[in-house]
Formats: sequence, structure tokens, C-alpha cells
Amino acid sequence: MTATENKASIKGGEFLIKDVEAHQIFIPEEFTEEQQMIAETCRDFLKTEVHPRLNEIDSAKSPELMSTLMTKAGELGLLGVAVPEEYGGFGMNFNTSMLVAEALGTGHSFSVAQSAHTGIGTLPIVYYGNEEQKAKYLPLLASGEWKAAYCLTEPDSGSDANSGKSKAVLSGDGKHYIINGQKMWITNGGFAELYIVFAKIDDDKSLTAFIVEKSFGGITMNEPEHKLGIKGSDTRQVFFNDCHVPVENMLSTRGNGFKIAVNILNIGRIKLGIAVVGGSKGSLNYAINYANERKQFGVSIATFGAIKYKLAEMATRIFASETANYRAGQNIDDAIEDLKAQGLNDAEAKLKALEQFSIECAIMKVHSSEVLDYVVDESLQVYGGMGYSADAPMERSYRDARINRIFEGTNEINRMLIVDMLLKRAMKGEIDLMGPAMAVAKEIMSIPDFGASDDETIFAAEKKVLKNLKKAALMVSGAAVQKFMMSLSSEQEILMNVADMAIEIYVAESALLRVEKLIGIKGEAACELQKDMALIYLNEAVTKVNNAGREAITSFAEGDELRVMLMGLKRFTKIEPMNLKNARRRVADAMIAENKYIF
Repeated sequence: MTATENKASIKGGEFLIKDVEAHQIFIPEEFTEEQQMIAETCRDFLKTEVHPRLNEIDSAKSPELMSTLMTKAGELGLLGVAVPEEYGGFGMNFNTSMLVAEALGTGHSFSVAQSAHTGIGTLPIVYYGNEEQKAKYLPLLASGEWKAAYCLTEPDSGSDANSGKSKAVLSGDGKHYIINGQKMWITNGGFAELYIVFAKIDDDKSLTAFIVEKSFGGITMNEPEHKLGIKGSDTRQVFFNDCHVPVENMLSTRGNGFKIAVNILNIGRIKLGIAVVGGSKGSLNYAINYANERKQFGVSIATFGAIKYKLAEMATRIFASETANYRAGQNIDDAIEDLKAQGLNDAEAKLKALEQFSIECAIMKVHSSEVLDYVVDESLQVYGGMGYSADAPMERSYRDARINRIFEGTNEINRMLIVDMLLKRAMKGEIDLMGPAMAVAKEIMSIPDFGASDDETIFAAEKKVLKNLKKAALMVSGAAVQKFMMSLSSEQEILMNVADMAIEIYVAESALLRVEKLIGIKGEAACELQKDMALIYLNEAVTKVNNAGREAITSFAEGDELRVMLMGLKRFTKIEPMNLKNARRRVADAMIAENKYIF
């Protein structure tokens, strides 16, 4: 994989205050032939083993089928991509593991099982296990001989994970921790041989993590949950009743469980983000195929402008979301290499890099899951009445997509985390947000610069638009901080408005930089459709930033302050008009001609 340039200068969350150049980001077109072959292996596995059995998977009365599929995936190496080579895995870098997640993203319930096993089930041991724990468990997990589950959520502790009531008490002989508690929504619970379990020792305020083998005993469970979607994913309540866990199976140190949970969720968020990009592409392919095949009024419905709008809009959002995911993934990879060069070991470097880009991880979880919801909804609409039938593929896609806005922290929680993490870094002096925010506050009181730019480089005007969008976000967030100070955390509506502004800026910038870099490689003539999509997305982002900013400003500003801020927002959310209809038609026509998503 091509490493990005000037990687050390890129820090998580700085996109709001720092210009990024195209050569500094990684784009999907740079994946190597070897990486593409790994992705193709994943797609072939789904095509041969999973897709023909989706109905059987969803209606399975026992977990045996999913367990068998997981075993087969392990035999192909699909469960060990992120496990170090010395423990039976492939030790691939972060963006390669992202590519695998995307390639497996059309697997519906299987994708959920695989993701839970390789992510939250395995990575706590990869990152926090000692040498004995890694040597004992990782080869079993990488090969698929053992499957893993992650036991954090409890009936009264969802988003507030550290409030869990499960208890661990040291036995009289000091050899075991005896765990008692109830966990719920446990993916792979029915067939896992290993559980990552979180409990509080005695009266500790924070959780401790344990590696629990099913063979330890004291583990019972309910029947699988009846769910709206991902019906083939084995999801259960798991009960620990005097489960004796050897003291050497404590993961990391006492009281470090909540930190483990938070850091593993960072990984889960961005992995979910790129996985649902894969799911979105699959749904769009179905929509394109159906639009070409379905005839109304004597012609294919793919010839209708309303259908072309839907196909192009889906493609545009997928293209942008994919771009931003891999941009963040490569930033994480680059940060890992920097930290290792500074003397950190592999696990420490990975954890610190993921923490550094936790803002981007949350952004991609929110954006990609909402793109998927949009895509499955519009794809079903392309199918019309047939889309509502369980005999067509969209019914399952529609139901299965919905969980992704809840998984890995709800999108509402993640939106608030985005702003909270940005402000905390500013308070610590890690990111200078207030300096630029104060500069913007002064700028809106000055006379606007109406002069035309003489910069004729590609996307010069669009980059000025992006710079202004960043000013809009800084203006709103800075004013909100000054207005509410420490009570801002209770103004959740405003936090979500600011998060929406940040999300759209990050994704729009990513799409534009991808196309700029691609033009540098292939030439502008070969990238006209990608350019169309980047500009479509930027135009829509301007509208969304304006709407979110206006809603936030009118929530707290009054009188002259309101008037000045709204004028500033109007100044910062301007873009030259373009014919979006024709741009969308060009994108749609190209996909219709190839009968698939082609980007």
C-alpha cells in the first residue's frame, strides 16, 4: 500500500482547522493487487457459501449453521487478517482489514457474526492480552476453531456501559474470580467457545475484563432473540452463575475494562462504517439490475429521470463515504508506524493511533450507517411493490440495515461524542480550536471579500468553499461554547447540529481530495464521473451545513448576535450553482450501461 506523505503532520480531529492536500490521503484506487485478491477471496466466499443460503441462515433454529460457516471462513484465513503472524494470523495493516470488512459487507447475518468474532471478540486479546494469553487463544480464534463473543451490555447498562452490575469476587484460595451477572444482546453467544466478559471486582467503580472459556462452566443462556433484522445472527442473553475464571485470565489490569471497551468500540465503529459501505454497494447493484430489467410503458425504468436521480444519488453518497473511511483508515496506519518508530510496541501503537483518530471513527460510523439506510430505502423504492416482497432481495436488506445505527453506540451518542472529543482536545491544548474560532468571529464583523480568486488550480474554488464551511462550523461551535460553557453537554440538540456540520465537511473534503489525487494519476478526462460525484456531494454538503448551522444558531442566539451569525453563516455557505440534474444523469447512465456500481 502506498503510504501517505507528511503523515506525521496529520492528527485526529484537525481537519476542521487544517488544510489537507490530496497527496496526503490514501484512496481506494491505490490498493495493491495482493490486497484486491484478498478482497476477491472474501467476495467469492460469500457468493459460494453465504448468499445461496441466506434464507436458511435467517430461519436456522440452532447456531450450528453459522458456526460451520465461521469455521469455513477461518480455514480460508478470513478470521485472522488482523491477528499477528506469530499467533497464526496474517498481521495485515489496518486498511487491509478495512478492505476485508467491506468485501464481506454483503453477508447480512454472517457479516455480523464474522465482525463480532474478528473485532470485539478477538481484538481485546490482540491489544491487551499478555504473551501467555495471546499464545493460548489467538491461534484458536484466527483459525476459526474457536469462536468469540463480547459480553458488555446489560439490561440496565447500554450506552452507560460502566454502570454494569456484573460482579467478580476473588475465591478464598485466590486462584479464581467468581463471576455472577447477566449480559444481553450478545452476538455469537450461542456458539462461542470464548467470551470477553466485563464485571466489577468488589466495589470497584470501573469494570475489569476477563477471558472466559465456555468450558469453565456456570454459563447459561436464553433462546436466541427474535429480532427485526439480522435474524441469522445468534443474539442471546448470557448468564454467569458462579463462573470460576482463573486469575490469570484477567485481561490487562484491574479496573481497566472500561478503557478496553471504549478503545475496542473505536475500532468497531470504523470497521462497521466500511462494512456497511460494502452492503450499500450490494444494494445499489440490485437496484441497477432491477431498473434495467423492469419495463413500464414499454421501456426500461432505468430510462426515467426519477430513477436516474436515485441511482446517482446512492452512488454519490457511497463514493464519498467509502473515500472518507479509507482516508481515516490510512491515517490510523500511518500513526501506528509513527508511534512504533518512537518506541511503542505494536499493540500500544495501534491503541494510541486508534484513540488519536477516534473522532473520525465516530464520524464514519454515523455517516456510513445513514448512507446504508438511505441506499436500502431508495433501492427498495426502485423495486416498487416487488421491493416489499420477501421473495426479492431488498426486504432483507431493508430490515438488516436498521441495526447499524444502533450498533457500536447509537448515532445520537456518536454525534455527541464527536463534539465532546473535539472540545476536550481543545481544552487540553492538543487542537487549537478556539484560536481559529475567534478569528472567524472577527471575520464575520468585517467587510466580505467579493474578489474573484486568480487561482486556476483544479478545485481551487471548491477548496475555498470547504474552507468556508469549516469557518461556519467553527463559528457555531465557538459561539455555543461561549454561550453555555460547562453546560454545553446538556444541549444535545446543538451538539448534534455541530456534529452534522463536521461530518459533512469531513466527507465532502475526502471526496474532493480523492478525485484530485485520481486526476493526478489518470488525468482529468478519465475522471469526469468521479468529479461529478465529488461536486454533487459538495453542493449537498453546503446545504446540510447551512441547515444544521441555522438550527443551532437559532437555538441560542438572539437580537444582533442572531442577525450577525446568520449573516456569517450565509457568507460561509455559498457555492457557485451547477447543473446537478445533468451530473447525476451522467453518473447514472454510466452505471446503467455497465449494469453495476462502477466506482
